[in-house]
Amino acid sequence: MTKDIKYFGLDISKDVFDVCDDTRNYYQFKNSLSGFKKLIKLLDNNAVCVMEATGYYHVRLSYFLLDHGFKVSIVNPLKIKRYIQMELSKVKTDKSDSKMIQLYGKDREPKLWFGQSKTQQESLQLSRLLSVYSKQSTQIKNKIHGETVLGIPSKEVLRSLNRQLKSLKKEIALLETKLEKNVKAEYQNSLTLLKSIPGIGSKTALMLLVFTDGFHRFESAKELCSYAGITPIIRQSGSSVKGRPRMSKMGNPKLRNLLFMCSFNACKYNRACKALFDRIVAKGKSKKLALIAVCNKLLKQAFSIVKNGIPYSSEFRSTLVIK
Repeated sequence: MTKDIKYFGLDISKDVFDVCDDTRNYYQFKNSLSGFKKLIKLLDNNAVCVMEATGYYHVRLSYFLLDHGFKVSIVNPLKIKRYIQMELSKVKTDKSDSKMIQLYGKDREPKLWFGQSKTQQESLQLSRLLSVYSKQSTQIKNKIHGETVLGIPSKEVLRSLNRQLKSLKKEIALLETKLEKNVKAEYQNSLTLLKSIPGIGSKTALMLLVFTDGFHRFESAKELCSYAGITPIIRQSGSSVKGRPRMSKMGNPKLRNLLFMCSFNACKYNRACKALFDRIVAKGKSKKLALIAVCNKLLKQAFSIVKNGIPYSSEFRSTLVIK
């Protein structure tokens, strides 16, 4: 541990956030611009603010600190929870949590968080809104189907539903155009490389780059697969505990669902993925387990191709480096 570094533990909620500094002094500030300004008066160039990824409540403060030149580390809440359990803490308050976060930072020295570009932030917001609109569109289509099978469907109801559906389709098209423009502005070359992989289409390539921030946040394919939550969990101990291997699911559910949908096409058109699927099924394993393995394979191919800058080729897989 670097002696000069001062770790600050921040426990953030909707309205306020609690702070524990490196000398165990406690503060509480409003989760607003006025509170942010009071916080930075406590900090210097050696300060590292450690906080949990608490939904969206930590986002504004994180970027405020980065914009003012301070270091930030954002930690998975499960790691903090396990650390608190390991310390056998019997107290659970915002004040005590800020203390434990400070201790975690001092003991574990978590990686620094560097944020995302404004374009990437907007792309993530666009993808989330697209997901909402897509679900609404499906609900309206189902409602229209339900109304049309009635004996005497109301014309006024059907007209209203169709107007809503038409409006949603228009908004979805506008958002998809904007999202594509954003991704091309930052990751045009990576987008082209990803589309060279059999089983990955244009929309899938776009969303892969959005969810992974162009793969810049990951140093290895293993780390990326863990982020997606498609790594296996094995529970075996002695002769009595022999749990079935299962997918961890501790990761980004949207990325995981995207890969799972892609795995069906990959089994048809991607030679390496098809061979993997057939090999696992031939061993008597379930098709679902084989599809999860295909997801893993597909994500590793995407990572390798983007990192190496070489288009996919089934004849030259050995030239690609997968860490």
